[in-house]
Amino acid sequence: MTQPVSPTRKQQDGPVVTTTRTPAGQGAWRALGLRLDVRNLSLLGVLAVLVAVGGFTKPEQFLDSSNLQLVLTQASVIGVVTVGMTFVITSGGIDLSVGAIVALASVWATTLATQEYGFAGILFTAVVVGLACGLVNGLLIAYGGMVPFIATLAMLASARGLALQITDGKTQIVTVESVLDLGIPDSYVLGIPPLVLVFAVVTVVGWLLLNRTTFGRRTVAVGGNAEAARLAGIDVRRQRLYLYLLSGLCCGIAAFLLVVLSGSGQNTNGNLYELDAIAAAIIGGTLLSGGRGTIVGSVLGVLVFTTITNIFALNNLQSDVQQIAKGAIIVAAVLVQRRTARDGET
Repeated sequence: MTQPVSPTRKQQDGPVVTTTRTPAGQGAWRALGLRLDVRNLSLLGVLAVLVAVGGFTKPEQFLDSSNLQLVLTQASVIGVVTVGMTFVITSGGIDLSVGAIVALASVWATTLATQEYGFAGILFTAVVVGLACGLVNGLLIAYGGMVPFIATLAMLASARGLALQITDGKTQIVTVESVLDLGIPDSYVLGIPPLVLVFAVVTVVGWLLLNRTTFGRRTVAVGGNAEAARLAGIDVRRQRLYLYLLSGLCCGIAAFLLVVLSGSGQNTNGNLYELDAIAAAIIGGTLLSGGRGTIVGSVLGVLVFTTITNIFALNNLQSDVQQIAKGAIIVAAVLVQRRTARDGET
């Protein structure tokens, strides 16, 4: 009786060769991971070049520890917003209202009535306002059937208008010492500003949420193919509601950080944050059409843009040139994404 040949062994005219089967899809995941690593390494390379340029043009100022702390602190505010934006874009959505929500949360949290409750009152108000705005966005998009662009554009206009109405165009000064103390060097932990530590915590939590939880897998599935995700048993509408709530939460946290950083609340706070957050997420490797997102890449994108701003400020260069440089980086990143997408299909 002839013995069956093992499916993992091939008989040839020589020795028996043992082959190892690759699990289905493993090669594709490896290729995807490699491309993401290449993007992150590329951003690290860009960041290293920028640091070299800053160190060469203004070595004493740029490489000073206080300036590096300033760069990280400034990156923290927009960085927290970008983490929330990364989730929204990964799901195939967009949020144009993040800057306006930051402004509204910051001015609402710095009114005289709110400041009477001290540190807890300011923090609680900023977070609740952010969540409330995110809830409205989520309900309009997930259950109201509105296009994310239109719904968040309406929130942008409404939140800006309400912030202006609350402040009457005036700057609201923070008088709560426990809040202001977070922005002074005496509060630094091992030389690290508290705002940077908050940003680090938000980044770690965001990474774990996107890469190690069912919530993250559902977010990617909805962004990749919402109908297929629905047929697979995912409540797409509820998932989208949660994502805009998450974006609103990040805006509330960022508003509190901005209040600490500036010591005030203004209706102009968060100006163009939506564009900076979207740009940072895109150059970091998050696919604008949804289905792929990377928190690490988004954070690196934030650091790249913040470093560019700092270098231009130290060298007294005009802001229009800075915007041109940012635009060029965004275009290059999108072209790289399209090239990578074509390579992935072949």
